[in-house]
Amino acid sequence: MKYIKIPFLLIWRIWFYILITVTIILMIPFLLILTSKDSYYPTFWKMIRVWAKMLVYGMGFRLQVTVDEVLERDKSYMFCPNHTSMMDPFVLISLSKNPIVFVGKMEFVKIPIFGFFYKRVVIMVDRSNPESRKKVYEMAKKKLKNGTSMAIFPEGLVPTENIVLAPFKNGAFSLAIEFDIPIVPQIYYDCKRLFSWDFFKGSPGVFRIHQHKFIETTGLTKDDVFALRQQTFQLIEADLLSDEKYMKDTNRPNNEREFKSPI
Repeated sequence: MKYIKIPFLLIWRIWFYILITVTIILMIPFLLILTSKDSYYPTFWKMIRVWAKMLVYGMGFRLQVTVDEVLERDKSYMFCPNHTSMMDPFVLISLSKNPIVFVGKMEFVKIPIFGFFYKRVVIMVDRSNPESRKKVYEMAKKKLKNGTSMAIFPEGLVPTENIVLAPFKNGAFSLAIEFDIPIVPQIYYDCKRLFSWDFFKGSPGVFRIHQHKFIETTGLTKDDVFALRQQTFQLIEADLLSDEKYMKDTNRPNNEREFKSPI
């Protein structure tokens, strides 16, 4: 049965790359205009949300969201989801009416077409360069206006699939304290199981998402970064550990030797 599914999985995976490529090409005229000025960003975000939903639903996924606290439309937040799949950013974009600016890696600039627009809308950081990390603060200050939020996957990478949750980096929590914005912990239970980096694994299905109550940063200082990071990590880890489907997939035999993500 496993081998019978392989051709269908390959066709389904190839469809994803066709869908993402064709839609980006079709959007190029609009992207050129909407990424030319910061004032166009709210309109750009609306278009990108439609695009993200097309990718999520076009791949046969559905979203089932549990929300413990509702976002305010004109308030800025720091979104901190766990990172398990290429679909994670599209899920986050689909969920948020609030415009979000991502902090991402320089390496994605090299991707044809996508990289051109990526560098125009994402705050890029070279993790090996201290000067690059300083510039993130300057750029974030300009972006966090009129309810624009930020998103960072605090693990900094997609870990191998036998890892429940990789250790968090400090960046998201330093920025949240610096700009006095709440942390929004989000848990993605099913993206790894349904759309991992392994081409021979996955299927259409339901992505369950849990958005926890926000973690406030008002009154915190840089001395509180570690405690804030640990509080967020423990919250997300405990939620993942208690989810039967997530842990069954994480504990699969020989999981550590399976395909590793390139990011």
